[in-house]
Amino acid sequence: MPVVRDRSIRILYDVETIDRRNRELAAEIAASDYDNLLVISILKGSFVFAADLIRALHASGLAPEVEFISLSSYGAGTESSGKVRVVKDIESDVAGRDVLLIDDILESGRTLTFARSLMQERGAARVGVAVLLEKPGKRAVAFEADHVGFVCPDLFVVGYGMDAAHAFRELPFVGVVED
Repeated sequence: MPVVRDRSIRILYDVETIDRRNRELAAEIAASDYDNLLVISILKGSFVFAADLIRALHASGLAPEVEFISLSSYGAGTESSGKVRVVKDIESDVAGRDVLLIDDILESGRTLTFARSLMQERGAARVGVAVLLEKPGKRAVAFEADHVGFVCPDLFVVGYGMDAAHAFRELPFVGVVED
């Protein structure tokens, strides 16, 4: 078990497993007939997953444009407040375009419902959603992602861009702090 910042981290999804699943997701997305694709990474947690998935999309023959949006419902805590706000918006016009939102975790569904609705209100032709992890037992609103990396147990996970109070984002795997 790796030790980071004097904390033991149990690995749930290792580097090789994540890499393989990213390639599979990219092939699935490429087969989904997105047109004039704009990929929007939801910051901060998805940045590592988005970077790897975007490179895998390129290897699968896609050439999406890339944007970033920062949404927050957590602040410094570990549980969603239930209220989503835009911290940093995208610069691109989505009207008439296919959009693929990329996020790290689908838990309550509030953030992704907000983001999908925002893109639809702005006139996106199609809004798909790709998530690295899905926690079905945590859903507060009816929402399903189009592309799911892994169905994750109901644990607070860190690594691969996801944090605990801004720590552990740099880990190349997804894990759980054990102590």
